[in-house]
Amino acid sequence: MEEELSQKITPSTEEQLCQKITPSTEEQSCQKITPSMEEKSCREETCGDAALYSDVERGGWRLSSEEFLKFPLDPVKENYVRRNVPNAVFSIVPPTPLEGETVLAAMSPSALDLLDLDPSVASSTRFRELVSGSWIHPDSTPLAHRYGGHQFGWWAEQLGDGRAHLLGHYVNRHGSWWEIQLKGSGATPYSRLGDGRAVVRSSVREFLGAEAMHALGVRTSRSASLVVGEETVTRDPFYSGHVRLEPTAIVARLAQSWFRFGSFEILARKGETEALKQLLNHILTRHFPDIDPALPDSPLALLTRVVEETAEMIAQWQGVGFTHGVMNTDNMSILSVTIDYGPFGFLETYNPGFVPNSSDDDGRYSYDNQPKIGYMNLRMFASTLRPMLTQTQVIQIQMILDRYDLAFKEAYLKIFTGKLGLLSSKPEDEKLVDRLLAMMKETKADFTLTFWELGNVSLDELETKKFPKSFWALTRVANSEKFKGFVELYRPRILDEGRTDEDRRNTMASNNPRYVLRNWVAQQVIEEVERGNYQAVGEALKILQDPYRTHSEAEDKGWAGKAPSWANKLRVSCSS
Repeated sequence: MEEELSQKITPSTEEQLCQKITPSTEEQSCQKITPSMEEKSCREETCGDAALYSDVERGGWRLSSEEFLKFPLDPVKENYVRRNVPNAVFSIVPPTPLEGETVLAAMSPSALDLLDLDPSVASSTRFRELVSGSWIHPDSTPLAHRYGGHQFGWWAEQLGDGRAHLLGHYVNRHGSWWEIQLKGSGATPYSRLGDGRAVVRSSVREFLGAEAMHALGVRTSRSASLVVGEETVTRDPFYSGHVRLEPTAIVARLAQSWFRFGSFEILARKGETEALKQLLNHILTRHFPDIDPALPDSPLALLTRVVEETAEMIAQWQGVGFTHGVMNTDNMSILSVTIDYGPFGFLETYNPGFVPNSSDDDGRYSYDNQPKIGYMNLRMFASTLRPMLTQTQVIQIQMILDRYDLAFKEAYLKIFTGKLGLLSSKPEDEKLVDRLLAMMKETKADFTLTFWELGNVSLDELETKKFPKSFWALTRVANSEKFKGFVELYRPRILDEGRTDEDRRNTMASNNPRYVLRNWVAQQVIEEVERGNYQAVGEALKILQDPYRTHSEAEDKGWAGKAPSWANKLRVSCSS
Protein backbone atom coordinates (compact mmCIF):
# COMPACT_ATOMS: atom_id res chain seq x y z
CA MET A 1 0.00 0.00 0.00
CA GLU A 2 1.44 3.33 -1.00
CA GLU A 3 2.56 5.81 1.66
CA GLU A 4 0.00 8.32 0.45
CA LEU A 5 -2.83 6.18 1.80
CA SER A 6 -2.04 7.24 5.33
CA GLN A 7 -0.87 10.76 4.60
CA LYS A 8 -3.11 13.71 5.23
CA ILE A 9 -3.68 16.30 2.55
CA THR A 10 -2.15 19.52 3.77
CA PRO A 11 -4.56 22.33 4.61
CA SER A 12 -3.35 24.38 1.67
CA THR A 13 -4.12 21.49 -0.67
CA GLU A 14 -7.53 20.87 0.83
CA GLU A 15 -8.42 24.49 0.31
CA GLN A 16 -7.51 24.14 -3.35
CA LEU A 17 -9.68 21.08 -3.96
CA CYS A 18 -12.90 23.06 -4.11
CA GLN A 19 -11.68 25.85 -6.35
CA LYS A 20 -13.85 26.66 -9.33
CA ILE A 21 -12.51 25.48 -12.66
CA THR A 22 -12.43 28.23 -15.22
CA PRO A 23 -12.09 26.92 -18.76
CA SER A 24 -11.03 30.19 -20.30
CA THR A 25 -8.52 32.32 -18.43
CA GLU A 26 -5.51 31.64 -16.26
CA GLU A 27 -6.20 34.86 -14.35
CA GLN A 28 -9.30 33.36 -12.75
CA SER A 29 -7.33 30.60 -11.04
CA CYS A 30 -8.09 30.98 -7.34
CA GLN A 31 -4.57 30.40 -6.11
CA LYS A 32 -1.10 30.65 -7.50
CA ILE A 33 1.43 27.88 -7.16
CA THR A 34 3.73 28.74 -4.28
CA PRO A 35 7.50 28.62 -4.78
CA SER A 36 7.70 25.38 -2.79
CA MET A 37 5.17 23.79 -5.14
CA GLU A 38 7.11 24.98 -8.18
CA GLU A 39 10.22 23.35 -6.79
CA LYS A 40 8.34 20.05 -6.67
CA SER A 41 7.70 20.21 -10.41
CA CYS A 42 11.36 19.56 -11.17
CA ARG A 43 12.14 16.18 -12.67
CA GLU A 44 14.77 13.51 -12.57
CA GLU A 45 17.37 15.78 -14.14
CA THR A 46 17.51 17.89 -10.99
CA CYS A 47 15.54 16.16 -8.27
CA GLY A 48 15.93 12.40 -8.76
CA ASP A 49 13.32 9.67 -9.16
CA ALA A 50 11.05 11.01 -6.40
CA ALA A 51 10.30 14.27 -8.21
CA LEU A 52 6.63 14.85 -9.01
CA TYR A 53 4.90 17.29 -11.32
CA SER A 54 2.69 20.11 -10.08
CA ASP A 55 1.39 20.93 -13.57
CA VAL A 56 0.35 18.91 -16.61
CA GLU A 57 1.33 21.52 -19.20
CA ARG A 58 4.75 22.71 -18.06
CA GLY A 59 7.84 20.79 -17.02
CA GLY A 60 7.67 17.79 -19.32
CA TRP A 61 4.59 15.83 -18.17
CA ARG A 62 3.71 13.81 -21.28
CA LEU A 63 0.50 12.08 -22.28
CA SER A 64 0.25 10.02 -25.49
CA SER A 65 -2.48 8.52 -27.68
CA GLU A 66 -0.06 7.13 -30.24
CA GLU A 67 -0.56 3.46 -29.37
CA PHE A 68 -4.34 3.64 -29.72
CA LEU A 69 -4.24 5.52 -33.03
CA LYS A 70 -2.65 2.43 -34.61
CA PHE A 71 -5.97 0.58 -34.30
CA PRO A 72 -8.69 0.79 -36.98
CA LEU A 73 -10.39 4.15 -36.52
CA ASP A 74 -13.91 5.28 -37.25
CA PRO A 75 -13.62 7.30 -40.50
CA VAL A 76 -16.52 9.57 -39.51
CA LYS A 77 -15.18 12.51 -37.55
CA GLU A 78 -18.45 14.29 -36.81
CA ASN A 79 -19.58 13.54 -33.28
CA TYR A 80 -23.17 12.46 -33.52
CA VAL A 81 -24.88 9.55 -31.82
CA ARG A 82 -24.95 6.40 -33.95
CA ARG A 83 -26.01 2.86 -33.25
CA ASN A 84 -23.44 1.05 -35.43
CA VAL A 85 -19.81 1.92 -36.09
CA PRO A 86 -18.38 -0.91 -38.21
CA ASN A 87 -14.74 -1.88 -38.67
CA ALA A 88 -13.30 0.31 -35.93
CA VAL A 89 -11.82 -0.05 -32.47
CA PHE A 90 -11.97 3.65 -31.63
CA SER A 91 -13.75 6.82 -32.69
CA ILE A 92 -11.92 10.12 -32.40
CA VAL A 93 -14.19 12.40 -30.41
CA PRO A 94 -13.45 15.25 -27.97
CA PRO A 95 -15.06 15.55 -24.54
CA THR A 96 -17.93 18.01 -24.13
CA PRO A 97 -17.12 20.36 -21.22
CA LEU A 98 -19.78 20.69 -18.56
CA GLU A 99 -21.82 23.86 -18.86
CA GLY A 100 -21.38 26.61 -16.31
CA GLU A 101 -18.92 26.61 -13.45
CA THR A 102 -17.27 23.40 -12.30
CA VAL A 103 -15.52 22.48 -9.07
CA LEU A 104 -12.63 20.14 -8.42
CA ALA A 105 -14.43 18.46 -5.54
CA ALA A 106 -11.87 15.79 -4.69
CA MET A 107 -8.73 14.04 -5.79
CA SER A 108 -6.76 11.02 -4.63
CA PRO A 109 -3.07 11.74 -3.96
CA SER A 110 -2.39 8.00 -4.07
CA ALA A 111 -3.86 7.70 -7.57
CA LEU A 112 -2.21 10.90 -8.78
CA ASP A 113 1.14 9.48 -7.74
CA LEU A 114 0.66 6.82 -10.43
CA LEU A 115 0.79 9.71 -12.91
CA ASP A 116 3.81 11.35 -11.23
CA LEU A 117 1.57 14.19 -10.06
CA ASP A 118 2.02 15.95 -6.75
CA PRO A 119 -1.15 16.87 -4.78
CA SER A 120 -0.24 20.50 -5.38
CA VAL A 121 -1.39 19.94 -8.98
CA ALA A 122 -4.82 20.92 -7.62
CA SER A 123 -3.72 24.54 -7.94
CA SER A 124 -2.88 24.08 -11.62
CA THR A 125 -5.54 25.54 -13.89
CA ARG A 126 -4.53 23.19 -16.69
CA PHE A 127 -4.93 20.11 -14.50
CA ARG A 128 -8.39 21.16 -13.45
CA GLU A 129 -9.29 21.84 -17.08
CA LEU A 130 -7.83 18.48 -18.16
CA VAL A 131 -9.89 16.43 -15.73
CA SER A 132 -13.04 18.40 -16.50
CA GLY A 133 -12.71 17.82 -20.25
CA SER A 134 -12.30 21.50 -21.11
CA TRP A 135 -8.64 21.33 -22.18
CA ILE A 136 -6.96 18.73 -24.38
CA HIS A 137 -3.31 17.96 -23.77
CA PRO A 138 -1.27 18.65 -26.93
CA ASP A 139 -0.20 14.99 -27.13
CA SER A 140 -3.71 13.63 -26.54
CA THR A 141 -6.25 12.53 -29.12
CA PRO A 142 -9.44 11.78 -27.13
CA LEU A 143 -11.05 8.52 -28.15
CA ALA A 144 -14.24 6.57 -27.50
CA HIS A 145 -13.86 2.79 -27.61
CA ARG A 146 -16.19 0.49 -29.53
CA TYR A 147 -17.02 -2.77 -27.79
CA GLY A 148 -19.91 -5.17 -27.40
CA GLY A 149 -21.06 -7.47 -24.66
CA HIS A 150 -23.43 -9.96 -23.12
CA GLN A 151 -25.78 -8.12 -20.78
CA PHE A 152 -27.77 -10.23 -18.31
CA GLY A 153 -26.90 -13.29 -20.38
CA TRP A 154 -27.92 -11.94 -23.81
CA TRP A 155 -25.77 -10.60 -26.61
CA ALA A 156 -26.40 -6.85 -26.72
CA GLU A 157 -24.59 -6.08 -30.00
CA GLN A 158 -22.50 -2.91 -30.14
CA LEU A 159 -22.18 -0.94 -26.91
CA GLY A 160 -19.05 1.17 -26.45
CA ASP A 161 -17.96 4.22 -24.47
CA GLY A 162 -21.21 6.15 -24.44
CA ARG A 163 -20.03 8.75 -21.90
CA ALA A 164 -16.31 8.15 -21.55
CA HIS A 165 -13.24 9.51 -23.30
CA LEU A 166 -9.81 7.90 -23.30
CA LEU A 167 -7.31 10.76 -23.09
CA GLY A 168 -4.26 8.58 -23.65
CA HIS A 169 -1.64 6.67 -21.71
CA TYR A 170 1.10 7.78 -19.35
CA VAL A 171 4.28 5.87 -18.47
CA ASN A 172 5.33 6.84 -14.96
CA ARG A 173 8.72 7.08 -13.31
CA HIS A 174 8.56 3.40 -12.37
CA GLY A 175 7.89 2.35 -15.96
CA SER A 176 4.22 1.50 -15.34
CA TRP A 177 1.65 2.15 -18.10
CA TRP A 178 -1.54 3.94 -17.01
CA GLU A 179 -4.49 4.93 -19.19
CA ILE A 180 -6.49 8.03 -18.28
CA GLN A 181 -10.20 8.08 -19.01
CA LEU A 182 -12.86 10.67 -18.23
CA LYS A 183 -16.31 9.33 -17.34
CA GLY A 184 -19.35 11.57 -17.74
CA SER A 185 -17.53 13.75 -20.26
CA GLY A 186 -20.17 13.93 -23.00
CA ALA A 187 -21.83 12.10 -25.87
CA THR A 188 -19.96 9.88 -28.34
CA PRO A 189 -21.00 7.82 -31.37
CA TYR A 190 -21.75 5.02 -28.85
CA SER A 191 -24.15 6.97 -26.63
CA ARG A 192 -27.25 5.57 -28.37
CA LEU A 193 -30.06 7.44 -26.61
CA GLY A 194 -27.85 8.68 -23.79
CA ASP A 195 -26.65 12.22 -23.15
CA GLY A 196 -23.09 11.29 -22.26
CA ARG A 197 -23.32 12.58 -18.71
CA ALA A 198 -22.91 10.97 -15.31
CA VAL A 199 -24.72 12.30 -12.27
CA VAL A 200 -23.23 13.19 -8.90
CA ARG A 201 -24.67 10.16 -7.10
CA SER A 202 -22.99 7.64 -9.40
CA SER A 203 -19.78 9.66 -9.75
CA VAL A 204 -19.22 9.97 -6.00
CA ARG A 205 -19.80 6.23 -5.66
CA GLU A 206 -17.32 5.44 -8.45
CA PHE A 207 -14.67 7.83 -7.15
CA LEU A 208 -14.83 6.46 -3.60
CA GLY A 209 -15.56 2.87 -4.59
CA ALA A 210 -12.41 2.34 -6.65
CA GLU A 211 -10.14 3.96 -4.07
CA ALA A 212 -11.76 2.01 -1.24
CA MET A 213 -11.28 -1.26 -3.10
CA HIS A 214 -7.62 -0.48 -3.75
CA ALA A 215 -7.07 0.11 -0.04
CA LEU A 216 -8.73 -3.24 0.65
CA GLY A 217 -6.17 -4.94 -1.58
CA VAL A 218 -8.57 -5.76 -4.40
CA ARG A 219 -7.56 -5.69 -8.08
CA THR A 220 -9.19 -2.49 -9.32
CA SER A 221 -9.12 0.59 -11.51
CA ARG A 222 -8.33 3.84 -9.72
CA SER A 223 -9.96 7.25 -9.31
CA ALA A 224 -7.79 10.33 -9.72
CA SER A 225 -10.28 13.18 -9.40
CA LEU A 226 -13.92 14.18 -9.12
CA VAL A 227 -15.26 17.29 -10.85
CA VAL A 228 -18.78 18.52 -10.07
CA GLY A 229 -20.66 20.85 -12.43
CA GLU A 230 -23.66 23.14 -12.53
CA GLU A 231 -25.13 21.37 -15.55
CA THR A 232 -28.14 19.18 -14.78
CA VAL A 233 -29.66 16.24 -16.63
CA THR A 234 -32.96 14.42 -16.45
CA ARG A 235 -32.87 10.97 -14.86
CA ASP A 236 -35.34 8.32 -13.78
CA PRO A 237 -33.23 6.77 -10.98
CA PHE A 238 -35.28 3.59 -10.61
CA TYR A 239 -37.02 3.41 -14.00
CA SER A 240 -40.28 4.08 -12.20
CA GLY A 241 -41.53 6.97 -14.32
CA HIS A 242 -40.51 9.52 -11.68
CA VAL A 243 -37.94 11.69 -13.45
CA ARG A 244 -35.95 14.46 -11.85
CA LEU A 245 -33.14 16.87 -12.61
CA GLU A 246 -29.79 15.85 -11.19
CA PRO A 247 -26.39 17.58 -11.02
CA THR A 248 -23.58 16.15 -13.14
CA ALA A 249 -19.96 15.23 -12.51
CA ILE A 250 -16.87 13.82 -14.22
CA VAL A 251 -14.50 11.23 -12.76
CA ALA A 252 -10.95 10.93 -14.07
CA ARG A 253 -10.20 7.26 -13.67
CA LEU A 254 -7.09 5.18 -14.29
CA ALA A 255 -6.43 1.62 -15.39
CA GLN A 256 -3.48 -0.10 -16.97
CA SER A 257 -5.92 -1.03 -19.71
CA TRP A 258 -9.56 -0.23 -20.41
CA PHE A 259 -9.92 -3.10 -22.86
CA ARG A 260 -12.48 -5.65 -21.74
CA PHE A 261 -13.99 -8.98 -22.75
CA GLY A 262 -16.46 -7.05 -24.91
CA SER A 263 -13.56 -5.46 -26.82
CA PHE A 264 -12.76 -8.91 -28.19
CA GLU A 265 -16.39 -9.98 -28.52
CA ILE A 266 -17.45 -7.27 -30.96
CA LEU A 267 -14.50 -7.96 -33.28
CA ALA A 268 -14.98 -11.73 -33.24
CA ARG A 269 -18.74 -11.49 -33.77
CA LYS A 270 -18.37 -9.10 -36.69
CA GLY A 271 -15.60 -11.12 -38.34
CA GLU A 272 -13.02 -8.33 -37.97
CA THR A 273 -10.20 -10.83 -37.55
CA GLU A 274 -7.25 -8.59 -38.37
CA ALA A 275 -8.32 -6.06 -35.75
CA LEU A 276 -8.86 -8.94 -33.33
CA LYS A 277 -5.29 -10.14 -33.90
CA GLN A 278 -3.99 -6.59 -33.48
CA LEU A 279 -5.83 -6.24 -30.17
CA LEU A 280 -4.42 -9.55 -28.95
CA ASN A 281 -0.91 -8.48 -29.92
CA HIS A 282 -1.34 -5.15 -28.10
CA ILE A 283 -2.55 -6.80 -24.91
CA LEU A 284 0.29 -9.33 -24.90
CA THR A 285 3.01 -6.84 -25.79
CA ARG A 286 1.96 -4.15 -23.34
CA HIS A 287 0.56 -6.13 -20.43
CA PHE A 288 1.85 -9.71 -20.61
CA PRO A 289 5.48 -9.32 -21.71
CA ASP A 290 6.29 -12.86 -20.58
CA ILE A 291 4.00 -14.23 -23.33
CA ASP A 292 5.56 -14.07 -26.79
CA PRO A 293 2.81 -12.98 -29.24
CA ALA A 294 4.70 -14.66 -32.08
CA LEU A 295 4.18 -18.11 -30.58
CA PRO A 296 1.17 -20.03 -31.93
CA ASP A 297 -0.04 -20.86 -28.42
CA SER A 298 -0.02 -17.21 -27.23
CA PRO A 299 -3.86 -16.86 -27.32
CA LEU A 300 -4.16 -19.90 -25.05
CA ALA A 301 -1.44 -18.58 -22.76
CA LEU A 302 -3.41 -15.34 -22.44
CA LEU A 303 -6.61 -17.24 -21.73
CA THR A 304 -4.86 -19.19 -18.99
CA ARG A 305 -3.74 -15.99 -17.28
CA VAL A 306 -7.12 -14.30 -17.63
CA VAL A 307 -8.87 -17.36 -16.18
CA GLU A 308 -6.55 -17.52 -13.17
CA GLU A 309 -6.50 -13.79 -12.48
CA THR A 310 -10.26 -13.34 -12.90
CA ALA A 311 -10.74 -16.14 -10.38
CA GLU A 312 -8.40 -14.31 -8.00
CA MET A 313 -10.24 -11.01 -8.46
CA ILE A 314 -13.66 -12.49 -7.75
CA ALA A 315 -12.31 -14.32 -4.70
CA GLN A 316 -11.10 -10.93 -3.48
CA TRP A 317 -14.59 -9.53 -4.03
CA GLN A 318 -16.07 -12.30 -1.90
CA GLY A 319 -13.49 -11.71 0.80
CA VAL A 320 -14.51 -8.09 1.39
CA GLY A 321 -18.23 -8.65 0.77
CA PHE A 322 -18.22 -6.67 -2.49
CA THR A 323 -20.97 -7.24 -5.04
CA HIS A 324 -20.41 -5.66 -8.46
CA GLY A 325 -24.05 -5.51 -9.47
CA VAL A 326 -23.57 -5.63 -13.27
CA MET A 327 -21.20 -8.43 -14.26
CA ASN A 328 -21.90 -8.12 -17.97
CA THR A 329 -19.01 -9.12 -20.25
CA ASP A 330 -18.56 -5.48 -21.27
CA ASN A 331 -17.77 -4.71 -17.61
CA MET A 332 -15.10 -7.42 -17.30
CA SER A 333 -11.50 -6.20 -17.65
CA ILE A 334 -9.07 -8.15 -19.80
CA LEU A 335 -6.51 -7.46 -17.04
CA SER A 336 -8.85 -8.87 -14.39
CA VAL A 337 -9.26 -5.65 -12.44
CA THR A 338 -12.55 -4.29 -11.12
CA ILE A 339 -13.95 -1.69 -13.51
CA ASP A 340 -17.18 0.21 -14.11
CA TYR A 341 -18.46 0.83 -10.60
CA GLY A 342 -22.20 1.11 -11.11
CA PRO A 343 -24.87 -0.28 -8.76
CA PHE A 344 -22.35 -2.06 -6.54
CA GLY A 345 -22.73 -2.71 -2.85
CA PHE A 346 -20.92 -4.18 0.15
CA LEU A 347 -22.57 -6.78 2.34
CA GLU A 348 -23.91 -5.53 5.63
CA THR A 349 -25.97 -8.36 7.12
CA TYR A 350 -24.39 -11.53 5.74
CA ASN A 351 -26.86 -12.50 3.05
CA PRO A 352 -25.35 -14.59 0.22
CA GLY A 353 -28.29 -13.68 -2.00
CA PHE A 354 -27.58 -9.94 -1.67
CA VAL A 355 -28.42 -8.05 -4.91
CA PRO A 356 -27.34 -4.38 -4.90
CA ASN A 357 -28.80 -3.56 -8.32
CA SER A 358 -32.52 -2.81 -8.11
CA SER A 359 -32.71 -3.42 -11.88
CA ASP A 360 -31.63 -7.05 -11.40
CA ASP A 361 -35.06 -8.55 -10.81
CA ASP A 362 -33.86 -12.16 -11.11
CA GLY A 363 -30.86 -11.77 -8.83
CA ARG A 364 -28.50 -12.86 -11.58
CA TYR A 365 -25.63 -10.81 -10.20
CA SER A 366 -26.05 -11.57 -6.51
CA TYR A 367 -23.08 -11.92 -4.16
CA ASP A 368 -23.16 -15.72 -4.18
CA ASN A 369 -23.57 -15.91 -7.97
CA GLN A 370 -20.45 -13.91 -8.75
CA PRO A 371 -18.06 -16.90 -9.01
CA LYS A 372 -20.43 -18.69 -11.40
CA ILE A 373 -20.98 -15.59 -13.53
CA GLY A 374 -17.22 -15.09 -13.70
CA TYR A 375 -16.87 -18.53 -15.28
CA MET A 376 -19.69 -17.89 -17.75
CA ASN A 377 -18.09 -14.62 -18.83
CA LEU A 378 -14.74 -16.34 -19.30
CA ARG A 379 -16.42 -18.80 -21.63
CA MET A 380 -17.68 -15.89 -23.72
CA PHE A 381 -14.19 -14.41 -23.85
CA ALA A 382 -12.62 -17.76 -24.71
CA SER A 383 -14.92 -18.11 -27.73
CA THR A 384 -13.50 -14.90 -29.21
CA LEU A 385 -10.07 -16.53 -29.55
CA ARG A 386 -11.31 -19.29 -31.86
CA PRO A 387 -10.59 -17.40 -35.11
CA MET A 388 -6.90 -17.34 -34.13
CA LEU A 389 -6.65 -21.02 -33.15
CA THR A 390 -6.24 -24.33 -34.91
CA GLN A 391 -8.84 -27.04 -34.36
CA THR A 392 -6.46 -28.82 -31.99
CA GLN A 393 -6.02 -25.63 -29.98
CA VAL A 394 -9.78 -25.03 -29.83
CA ILE A 395 -10.13 -28.35 -28.01
CA GLN A 396 -7.75 -27.07 -25.32
CA ILE A 397 -10.02 -24.13 -24.47
CA GLN A 398 -12.25 -26.19 -22.21
CA MET A 399 -9.28 -27.66 -20.36
CA ILE A 400 -8.09 -24.15 -19.58
CA LEU A 401 -11.56 -23.04 -18.49
CA ASP A 402 -11.73 -26.06 -16.20
CA ARG A 403 -8.90 -24.52 -14.17
CA TYR A 404 -11.16 -21.71 -13.05
CA ASP A 405 -13.01 -23.59 -10.33
CA LEU A 406 -9.85 -24.79 -8.62
CA ALA A 407 -8.15 -21.38 -8.98
CA PHE A 408 -11.15 -19.68 -7.39
CA LYS A 409 -11.45 -22.16 -4.54
CA GLU A 410 -7.74 -21.91 -3.70
CA ALA A 411 -7.80 -18.11 -3.72
CA TYR A 412 -11.08 -18.00 -1.77
CA LEU A 413 -9.86 -20.37 0.93
CA LYS A 414 -6.55 -18.53 1.27
CA ILE A 415 -8.37 -15.23 1.70
CA PHE A 416 -10.85 -16.50 4.27
CA THR A 417 -8.32 -18.47 6.31
CA GLY A 418 -6.28 -15.26 6.39
CA LYS A 419 -9.36 -13.47 7.68
CA LEU A 420 -9.43 -16.07 10.46
CA GLY A 421 -5.80 -15.41 11.34
CA LEU A 422 -4.31 -18.53 9.78
CA LEU A 423 -1.05 -18.47 7.84
CA SER A 424 -1.76 -21.64 5.88
CA SER A 425 -4.79 -23.14 4.18
CA LYS A 426 -5.80 -26.75 4.52
CA PRO A 427 -8.72 -28.47 2.75
CA GLU A 428 -10.45 -29.03 6.10
CA ASP A 429 -10.41 -25.27 6.73
CA GLU A 430 -13.27 -24.95 4.27
CA LYS A 431 -15.50 -26.50 6.92
CA LEU A 432 -14.32 -23.94 9.47
CA VAL A 433 -15.08 -21.03 7.15
CA ASP A 434 -18.44 -22.46 6.16
CA ARG A 435 -19.47 -22.87 9.80
CA LEU A 436 -18.75 -19.25 10.60
CA LEU A 437 -20.57 -17.99 7.51
CA ALA A 438 -23.54 -20.24 8.26
CA MET A 439 -23.83 -18.73 11.74
CA MET A 440 -23.54 -15.23 10.32
CA LYS A 441 -26.34 -15.96 7.89
CA GLU A 442 -28.52 -17.54 10.59
CA THR A 443 -28.08 -14.65 13.03
CA LYS A 444 -28.10 -11.91 10.35
CA ALA A 445 -24.72 -10.70 11.58
CA ASP A 446 -22.74 -7.95 9.91
CA PHE A 447 -20.14 -9.40 7.51
CA THR A 448 -17.35 -6.84 7.90
CA LEU A 449 -17.61 -6.28 11.64
CA THR A 450 -17.98 -9.93 12.60
CA PHE A 451 -14.50 -10.63 11.24
CA TRP A 452 -13.06 -7.42 12.67
CA GLU A 453 -14.46 -8.08 16.14
CA LEU A 454 -13.35 -11.73 16.00
CA GLY A 455 -9.82 -10.45 15.47
CA ASN A 456 -10.07 -8.13 18.47
CA VAL A 457 -10.97 -10.66 21.16
CA SER A 458 -8.84 -13.41 22.68
CA LEU A 459 -9.48 -17.11 22.25
CA ASP A 460 -10.38 -17.28 25.94
CA GLU A 461 -12.98 -14.55 25.44
CA LEU A 462 -14.40 -16.52 22.53
CA GLU A 463 -14.88 -19.57 24.73
CA THR A 464 -16.52 -17.59 27.55
CA LYS A 465 -18.41 -15.25 25.18
CA LYS A 466 -17.22 -12.26 27.20
CA PHE A 467 -16.96 -9.51 24.60
CA PRO A 468 -16.86 -5.73 24.89
CA LYS A 469 -20.38 -4.30 24.90
CA SER A 470 -19.69 -2.47 21.63
CA PHE A 471 -19.02 -5.77 19.80
CA TRP A 472 -22.57 -6.08 18.55
CA ALA A 473 -21.84 -8.19 15.45
CA LEU A 474 -19.85 -10.94 17.20
CA THR A 475 -22.33 -10.99 20.08
CA ARG A 476 -25.06 -11.76 17.58
CA VAL A 477 -23.07 -14.66 16.09
CA ALA A 478 -22.31 -16.04 19.55
CA ASN A 479 -26.05 -16.42 20.13
CA SER A 480 -26.07 -19.29 17.64
CA GLU A 481 -26.25 -22.79 19.07
CA LYS A 482 -23.45 -23.72 16.67
CA PHE A 483 -20.99 -21.17 18.10
CA LYS A 484 -19.47 -23.51 20.67
CA GLY A 485 -18.76 -26.10 17.99
CA PHE A 486 -17.08 -23.46 15.85
CA VAL A 487 -14.76 -22.38 18.69
CA GLU A 488 -13.91 -26.03 19.37
CA LEU A 489 -12.68 -26.32 15.79
CA TYR A 490 -11.11 -22.88 15.59
CA ARG A 491 -8.89 -22.83 18.69
CA PRO A 492 -7.04 -26.09 17.96
CA ARG A 493 -6.49 -24.97 14.36
CA ILE A 494 -4.79 -21.77 15.57
CA LEU A 495 -2.66 -23.66 18.10
CA ASP A 496 -1.79 -26.22 15.41
CA GLU A 497 0.25 -23.53 13.66
CA GLY A 498 2.31 -22.99 16.80
CA ARG A 499 1.40 -19.34 16.99
CA THR A 500 0.31 -17.20 19.90
CA ASP A 501 -3.10 -15.61 20.20
CA GLU A 502 -1.41 -12.26 19.64
CA ASP A 503 0.02 -13.57 16.36
CA ARG A 504 -3.48 -14.56 15.27
CA ARG A 505 -4.89 -11.17 16.10
CA ASN A 506 -2.09 -9.37 14.27
CA THR A 507 -2.74 -11.45 11.16
CA MET A 508 -6.45 -10.74 11.36
CA ALA A 509 -5.81 -7.02 11.81
CA SER A 510 -4.24 -6.86 8.35
CA ASN A 511 -6.95 -8.96 6.70
CA ASN A 512 -10.16 -7.53 8.15
CA PRO A 513 -11.13 -3.90 7.60
CA ARG A 514 -13.24 -1.97 10.07
CA TYR A 515 -14.74 0.20 7.33
CA VAL A 516 -16.12 -0.43 3.85
CA LEU A 517 -18.13 1.87 1.58
CA ARG A 518 -21.59 0.89 2.72
CA ASN A 519 -24.44 2.19 0.57
CA TRP A 520 -25.80 4.38 3.35
CA VAL A 521 -22.35 5.87 3.96
CA ALA A 522 -22.03 6.68 0.26
CA GLN A 523 -25.50 8.22 0.30
CA GLN A 524 -24.56 10.55 3.14
CA VAL A 525 -21.55 11.77 1.17
CA ILE A 526 -23.63 12.17 -2.01
CA GLU A 527 -26.18 14.33 -0.19
CA GLU A 528 -23.42 16.50 1.24
CA VAL A 529 -21.94 17.02 -2.23
CA GLU A 530 -25.34 17.86 -3.69
CA ARG A 531 -25.61 20.54 -0.97
CA GLY A 532 -22.23 21.94 -2.00
CA ASN A 533 -20.13 20.45 0.81
CA TYR A 534 -17.33 18.98 -1.33
CA GLN A 535 -15.05 18.50 1.65
CA ALA A 536 -17.18 15.49 2.60
CA VAL A 537 -15.65 13.47 -0.25
CA GLY A 538 -12.11 14.09 0.96
CA GLU A 539 -13.08 13.23 4.53
CA ALA A 540 -14.60 9.93 3.42
CA LEU A 541 -11.62 9.17 1.19
CA LYS A 542 -9.19 9.63 4.08
CA ILE A 543 -11.01 6.93 6.07
CA LEU A 544 -11.59 4.53 3.17
CA GLN A 545 -7.95 4.66 2.12
CA ASP A 546 -6.94 3.49 5.61
CA PRO A 547 -9.78 1.07 6.46
CA TYR A 548 -7.96 -1.24 8.88
CA ARG A 549 -7.30 1.42 11.51
CA THR A 550 -9.94 2.92 13.80
CA HIS A 551 -10.69 6.55 12.94
CA SER A 552 -12.36 8.81 15.47
CA GLU A 553 -14.10 10.66 12.62
CA ALA A 554 -15.61 7.43 11.33
CA GLU A 555 -16.67 6.35 14.81
CA ASP A 556 -18.38 9.70 15.35
CA LYS A 557 -20.26 9.18 12.08
CA GLY A 558 -21.31 5.67 13.15
CA TRP A 559 -19.58 3.94 10.25
CA ALA A 560 -18.92 0.86 12.37
CA GLY A 561 -22.34 0.87 13.98
CA LYS A 562 -25.65 -0.59 12.97
CA ALA A 563 -27.13 0.82 9.79
CA PRO A 564 -29.67 3.62 10.35
CA SER A 565 -33.30 2.66 9.79
CA TRP A 566 -33.55 4.70 6.60
CA ALA A 567 -30.73 2.66 5.04
CA ASN A 568 -33.13 -0.23 4.42
CA LYS A 569 -35.01 1.92 1.92
CA LEU A 570 -31.92 2.73 -0.16
CA ARG A 571 -31.84 1.41 -3.70
CA VAL A 572 -29.28 1.75 -6.46
CA SER A 573 -29.70 1.01 -10.16
CA CYS A 574 -27.94 1.26 -13.51
CA SER A 575 -29.41 4.74 -13.99
CA SER A 576 -26.64 7.28 -13.64
